[in-house]
Amino acid sequence: GEINNSMPDYVINRAMQILNDDGKALRNAKVLLLGVAYKKDIDDMRESPSLKLIELLIQQGADFKTVDPHVEKFRVNGETLETTELTDELLEEVDIVILATDHTTFDYANIAQKSKVVFDTRNAFKGIEMPNRYIKL
Repeated sequence: GEINNSMPDYVINRAMQILNDDGKALRNAKVLLLGVAYKKDIDDMRESPSLKLIELLIQQGADFKTVDPHVEKFRVNGETLETTELTDELLEEVDIVILATDHTTFDYANIAQKSKVVFDTRNAFKGIEMPNRYIKL
């Protein structure tokens, strides 16, 4: 439990390092968080580590969007947030894609092709050709 609780902090710190390598700060960086549900292919948000990730993104001043085919709306810090549709344009415009929940409906090959940097926290891109920067947890 303690390891799971510290994981969002680790993920955000690692994302900061990845962005720093590109000469960018997390503040105002365009971040795409893929998956907000607690686990793959469900809509349950209870105890989802993504909620803590989102809190940290807000604290750090990131310009973030979330995509989850199973979750339309969710609450963080008393605020209702909505997920957005995953498009090629969105993938191309963000500075980093963080995969938090590995839903089977995500087109991992396309995400790999269109994204500048993918930070894969679920090892979901294993075996997929990664033409751009790829970092796994």
